[in-house]
Amino acid sequence: MLEKTRETKETQISVKLNLYGSGQSSIDTGVGFFDHMLEAFAKHSHMDLEVDCKGDLHIDAHHTVEDVGIVMGQLLGEAVYPVKMIERYGNATVVMDEASVGCDIDLSNRGFLVFELPIGGKVGEFDVELVEEFFRAVVANMPLTLHLIYQRGKNKHHIIEASFKAWAVALRRAIAPNERAGIPSTKGVL
Repeated sequence: MLEKTRETKETQISVKLNLYGSGQSSIDTGVGFFDHMLEAFAKHSHMDLEVDCKGDLHIDAHHTVEDVGIVMGQLLGEAVYPVKMIERYGNATVVMDEASVGCDIDLSNRGFLVFELPIGGKVGEFDVELVEEFFRAVVANMPLTLHLIYQRGKNKHHIIEASFKAWAVALRRAIAPNERAGIPSTKGVL
């Protein structure tokens, strides 16, 4: 299991990650909805994930969510790169009731985010704009190419949860072992 800590004036974070785990999680960021999304990610990616974050929640959840994304991205990058003997590409569409979100991934070692979720406002006390901040932090720090595309839905909770689950399944498929793949790039390195 890989482990990374990060301490700033705004957050103190510890993250542990097992890329090929069983979907177990222990999440405590102090932000209930975000904890729920990270638990869903662990379950559906089949990764073991432990996150402990003490953040400046008296201000808001922005630093907590973004900084957890930074640390998770760094750990995922350490676990995946250099890419070899895995699929490299993964995609998934996940539905939750009326909501449907697609995710496409390239473990390119290049950070690029396409985020097309038409959401705003809050889910409970959670600022929905933080979903994009989280994914932007993961993408920049891993790095990877990630497209999250809204297909349908009205319920913000369902749309966001479908996006985290689609990311989990797409990533699980991208890291699937493939001995024939060698280094899956004409460049010879990723």
